[in-house]
Amino acid sequence: MSAFVDSAQLHAKAGDGGAGCVSFRREAHVAKGGPDGGDGGRGGDVWLVADPNQASLLGFRDHPFRRATDGAHGTSKRQHGARGQDLLVSVPVGTVVHDREGNVVVDLAGPGDRWRAAEGGLGGAGNARFLSNRRRAPAFAEQGEVGEEQWFDLELKLRADVALIGFPNVGKSTLIARVSAARPKIADYPFTTLVPNLGVVRVGERSGRPDDATEFVMADIPGLIEGAAQGRGLGHDFLRHVENAKVLCVLLDRSVGAPMAPEEQLRVLLRELGEYQADLLERPRVVVGSKSDVADAADSPGDLAISALTGDGVRPLVARLAGLVTEARREAAEASDYEVVIHRPIQDDVEVTAAGPNSWVVSGRSAVRAVRFQDLTDDEALAEIVKRLRALGVDRLLTRAGALDGDLVQVGPLSFEWWRDAVGAGLDRGDHHRATRRERLARHGRLGTDDDEA
Repeated sequence: MSAFVDSAQLHAKAGDGGAGCVSFRREAHVAKGGPDGGDGGRGGDVWLVADPNQASLLGFRDHPFRRATDGAHGTSKRQHGARGQDLLVSVPVGTVVHDREGNVVVDLAGPGDRWRAAEGGLGGAGNARFLSNRRRAPAFAEQGEVGEEQWFDLELKLRADVALIGFPNVGKSTLIARVSAARPKIADYPFTTLVPNLGVVRVGERSGRPDDATEFVMADIPGLIEGAAQGRGLGHDFLRHVENAKVLCVLLDRSVGAPMAPEEQLRVLLRELGEYQADLLERPRVVVGSKSDVADAADSPGDLAISALTGDGVRPLVARLAGLVTEARREAAEASDYEVVIHRPIQDDVEVTAAGPNSWVVSGRSAVRAVRFQDLTDDEALAEIVKRLRALGVDRLLTRAGALDGDLVQVGPLSFEWWRDAVGAGLDRGDHHRATRRERLARHGRLGTDDDEA
């Protein structure tokens, strides 16, 4: 039998980009046909989509891995590789995503909300992309970018219309089993329910006219104890499912063997709700005296008295809850005009950090993208890398960080010595000596800051 799962892990792996192609036209009667290598296709993204038809995170419990497809490689005749297919992963509405440090990344609060969990790698440019008047036969192309890969923690906050709240063994499971098709575990001992149970309740259905019925979702929340707001007895795990409920149904144990008087039960439960989230006390609620068939003769607080076992008082309770749910839905519809939200993570900035004495690491996805060439020994490819790093401002960041001439710099798979005014940005120190300072600045521009004038 499938179990309700409200927390799970997700490993999202986006597709890798396809590699660009190095190719030249080879046709009869066409001398030096030129480069015609196509681009690689982009890898597919992994998207989480809030789906109202999903009720729990059960699908992630044993199978947390989700992977999009890779992009195809480019080929000759400027044929570009196909793009990888995006992967849409359905999760229940109300799923909260945390990173591995426990920080909240996104809350998929509404139906249709989407969040990109992993971005596919860019496809590499073929050598035809690097053709220019000065570069007539580029013999290099870009490597495809590796897609993002990361672990996340998923947490589900139920979006039930009615939440049943009470101490352990107060009769919540018995009530939801009577009014719906839910079949939770029922036993005569505390904490029988360890995970929430959902049941669909239909009220007011006429014979042959189901459209007249009011339908709402009822959640059997595991029993709360004193100190739940501080996390005692898994209180936080249970209370988070109450956050989105439209109506609260508070059950009080009226039996002779109750752990405390009904008045004290109500006081403790309301205090725990208020300490966990103050606005819970403002939600519509019905206070119900439970177990009336074995109740103490003394009066107890409550709007209604029921016995879930015998069914006494259950029909008026369900009708009362249906009315409150209908009113809450009407107010919510008038107050909000919900629009689907698409979440995309903000790209990381380029950063320079010290890796040791005279050693620096340049991080950031855009910087790593700038050096993703298949052949890092090709002089023309190195010149293109220098151009890209300069455009990203890597030279200024290194100067501000305190990098000195001859320091080792690591950018992704590329390591090189950095020279502030070298033609090749330190990739070839011989260039530093073959040209005069004035000629280099005139031909290639400056790599560095005005501090070089001193």
